Amino acid sequence: MKQVSESTLARRNPLDHLMQLIENGDLRPGSRLTEADLAQRLGISRTPVREALHRLHTMGLAEHGPQRGLIVAHLSYDQVRQLFAVREGLEGMATRLAAEHASRAEVNLLREMVMQDREITDPGKLLERNKLLHRQIVQASHNKFMIDALGNLRVHLSLLPGSTYTRAGRMKSAQAEHEEIVDAIAQGDGDRAEHAARKHISEGYQIRLKMMAADDNG
Repeated sequence: MKQVSESTLARRNPLDHLMQLIENGDLRPGSRLTEADLAQRLGISRTPVREALHRLHTMGLAEHGPQRGLIVAHLSYDQVRQLFAVREGLEGMATRLAAEHASRAEVNLLREMVMQDREITDPGKLLERNKLLHRQIVQASHNKFMIDALGNLRVHLSLLPGSTYTRAGRMKSAQAEHEEIVDAIAQGDGDRAEHAARKHISEGYQIRLKMMAADDNG
């Protein structure tokens, strides 16, 4: 396995690095999490890896596999419901805070991001852009606890298979929702911003439910 650089290891502890691998899709749901392989990948001993795997299990990001050992967790239907309920509340509040505290430079950046997204037609690329936009909105809240909470939630969201952008019409509707959110932030309208963010998350959840139902029937 490819080892990470010493400079990278200096910035991250094993838990942070494993969470980043999950978020980036390098470790997908069902992937085996073995101490020896991960220790080699991170270039460290097995003891801190063992501790990190225990934390992942406690956080619900790892589960016991069909064989001995842990795997990256799969989300159940009920867990998806709970996840989106929390996400709607947190992102709604984060967007309200962004409307109240975002600097002019941050607002200009958000506007630039959504305008650039109009030209993107590739679902995979737009998914990555979506993550960046949501992250930037949360950063604009200027609330450390909100940033930390949604950072942790973002890792759990990466356990969801596929992308809602592959569904017919979702790229266009999501773009309109993003533009509404950013416009509300730019206007400093906290009520409107929170409402738009909650609606955006709710729409995504409804599409996710349809995707899960289709998988079950398939």
